[in-house]
Amino acid sequence: MTYRALIPVKMLNEVKSRLAPYLTAQQRAELVLDMLHHVIDTLRESEALAAISVVSPDTAILQQVQRWGAHALQEEVHGHNPALTAAARRELAAGATALLTISADLPLLRAVDIQCMIEQSRQYAVVLAPARDGTGTNALLMRPPLALPYVSGPGSNTHTALDIDTIEDLTLLQRYEACLKN
Repeated sequence: MTYRALIPVKMLNEVKSRLAPYLTAQQRAELVLDMLHHVIDTLRESEALAAISVVSPDTAILQQVQRWGAHALQEEVHGHNPALTAAARRELAAGATALLTISADLPLLRAVDIQCMIEQSRQYAVVLAPARDGTGTNALLMRPPLALPYVSGPGSNTHTALDIDTIEDLTLLQRYEACLKN
């Protein structure tokens, strides 16, 4: 089984718009880059993936992720779901027999979380990690890639449930981090 990972990332000037009342555009961009770097490092640390790719329309992001050891995939089509589908097809053509599509904004992600999802995928063709608020999916592991169509957006594991979109999410992260330090 050849597992690969795919991380979608928007244009830096569009990221985390719901945090705009609390963070400047620069702060939001830095937050996303910090979390993306963490996710890439964690995926690499899991030692379970043949490759890690980032798909984005933003060339600055793509240049940065290459320095962090990830493959850069220029977004071929506009729109989150079509871009993911096109990128997943590229991963399939590159030899993926299983594909983990994972959010870039998971500050609590650990290598063991990835290893657990992969272990679950040995029994189940599709493994999901829902978002904390129950309205989305932070990670989706499919065997084979594209076993299901990408349908994300509104209406669509503890350490993969917290992604950072709102000031409440940032506050919750601070609480988690304080608990983990003690």
